[in-house]
Amino acid sequence: MSPTATITDPTRFIRANTRLLPVPHAPEIVLHLADEATELWQKTEEELGEIGLPPPFWAFAWAGGQALARYVLDRPEIVRGRRVLDFAAGSGLVGIAAAKAGAARVEAADIDAFACAAMPLNAQANGVVLVARRQDLVGTDEGWDVVLAGDICYERDLAASVVAWLRDLSARGATVLVGDPGRAYLPKADLVALATYEVPVTRALEDAEIKRSTVWRLA
Repeated sequence: MSPTATITDPTRFIRANTRLLPVPHAPEIVLHLADEATELWQKTEEELGEIGLPPPFWAFAWAGGQALARYVLDRPEIVRGRRVLDFAAGSGLVGIAAAKAGAARVEAADIDAFACAAMPLNAQANGVVLVARRQDLVGTDEGWDVVLAGDICYERDLAASVVAWLRDLSARGATVLVGDPGRAYLPKADLVALATYEVPVTRALEDAEIKRSTVWRLA
C-alpha cells in the first residue's frame, strides 16, 4: 500500500493502488481496478477504515454494471446523441460505455470522493469525456434523456427510494435501464427484462465466478 498520506490525494492513490485492466464482459473498456496483483485487493474493511478509506466500490467492475455496459455498447442507438446520467457510477464503467456509444453528454454521479476521482481517470484511459458529479441526485430531475443504474439494489431502503425516483423519471419520458445480478431487493414491478448475460466476476466480490445479470427497463 502506498503511504497513508496519498489518501489525501485520491488521484495519486488510485494510480498507485490499482492497475489499468480490461473489463471482463466489456473488454473494449479499461478501468483502474484492484486485483490480485494490488495490495488494495487484500485490505480488509478494518484496515481500510484505519487508513481512512471508504470501501473502494469504485475499484471493481460489478456484475450489474458490466451487463449494462455490454448492453449499451451493443445497442448504441439507445444513447447516441442523448444526454445520459450514470447513477451511482462508481468506476464510471457504464457512463464510459455510453460515451463510447455516442452519447452527446454523459454525467456520472456518485457520493464517494474516490469514485469521482476515478471516473475521469478511467474516461481519459478510454479516450472519452464524462462529467463526474459528487452528489446524491435522488429526487431530482435535470432532464436527462437516459438514466443508467447498475447494482443499486443491495440495500432495502436504498433500493426502494432509488427505484421510486427512477420510476418518476421513466414516467416523464426518460429511458431508464437497470443492470442487476439478482440482488435481493430488486423490485420486479414495472420492470421489463431486455437481456441477460453470464458475467465473469470474482469470488472476492460475489458468491460465484459467473453471475447471471439482467438489464431491465422501467416500463
